Amino acid sequence: MVHKILCLLVLLVASSSSFTIPCQEGHSSSQLLGSSSGGSEPPQIDISDLGLTMDDLNAPLPSDLLEAVETSGYDSTSRVPDVNDDACFWTETENKMEAIFAIPGLRGQPAMSLSVLTATNTISITAFGQVVWSCILRSEVNPETAVFETEEGSDMIPIVKFEVEKANYGERWGGFILHIGEDSIL
Repeated sequence: MVHKILCLLVLLVASSSSFTIPCQEGHSSSQLLGSSSGGSEPPQIDISDLGLTMDDLNAPLPSDLLEAVETSGYDSTSRVPDVNDDACFWTETENKMEAIFAIPGLRGQPAMSLSVLTATNTISITAFGQVVWSCILRSEVNPETAVFETEEGSDMIPIVKFEVEKANYGERWGGFILHIGEDSIL
């Protein structure tokens, strides 16, 4: 089956040179969408057949549509500005934040010795009761809703999974970590 598809593609490419589109002299012009011909007026697009008005296009999106939107990304857990370790994978919904940490500086620490302390705008990771890493969050959370789980990871780097509800429902953070804490020993 794969050979038949490859053969058809080769034949199509080989025979494409025999297909030409005739061009009438003196009638060739092209214009890119979004560019105007000599003036400063933006191009006009007719959308009257869609039944939309400018008010429809400028209206805010319904909040129930945004509830299902989930964004995610990576933040660095290093205090060194030039180091981007992407050791914090975060996921954001309208009402909660989740983060998975694989902090290289925790290499060798048993996962069962780790704990997470949560305040309204900070979290701290402890090893054997001693704070070893902390960060300031991009916004505020409800600390009483915080849940964490630790597990052994690859290369002896423990994994910390953290989940918490946002204090301001509907606010989008666009990331998890604002700053790394000064007390971080890693």
